[in-house]
Amino acid sequence: MARTKEFDPEAALQSALELFWRRGYEATSVTDLVEHLGIGRASLYATFGSKHELYLKAMDRYAEMRDPILLAELSQPGPTLPAVRAVVRRFAAEAASPQRRQNGCFVTNTAAELAPHDPAAARRVEISWEHLETPLHSALVRAQAQGELPEDRDPRALARMLLVLMQGIRIVGKASNDPARVRDAAEQALALLD
Repeated sequence: MARTKEFDPEAALQSALELFWRRGYEATSVTDLVEHLGIGRASLYATFGSKHELYLKAMDRYAEMRDPILLAELSQPGPTLPAVRAVVRRFAAEAASPQRRQNGCFVTNTAAELAPHDPAAARRVEISWEHLETPLHSALVRAQAQGELPEDRDPRALARMLLVLMQGIRIVGKASNDPARVRDAAEQALALLD
């Protein structure tokens, strides 16, 4: 007769996400996970598979939490550029906040640590970036159609520039003690939308 799980897999996944986010993949051992989650090694493997599989599931969970918020922000009716500006400014503010400085962005951290040599992690990073770039592009197309964005601007190129800026903001925000650095960069990029 199979034993029932004595822990909540969803809560354990969230806890693993937080540990990986804070420490990174390589610096987190299976022993760290077992201790942090408060479950046995066999339960960890039976529920989530390997450490790598658990990390990928944590990435998926992170995307589930972040992507709908962004889509909602950028698809509001009415003028579009204020929403784009608000999203970029929020990224800059989060990057300079004490908690974000400590952890950074889970996707950006993964891009730097694993994506160059881990195809499964790289795929998830690309998907996350697409989920950022696509609504930005759609919002900028709408802004152009509504006369908010000059006709000579390329919405796709601007969306890609903002994506790269926002990911760079996450890296610089994690490493810099000067919040003005990310804030000034964001404002200079937003000036290109005028």
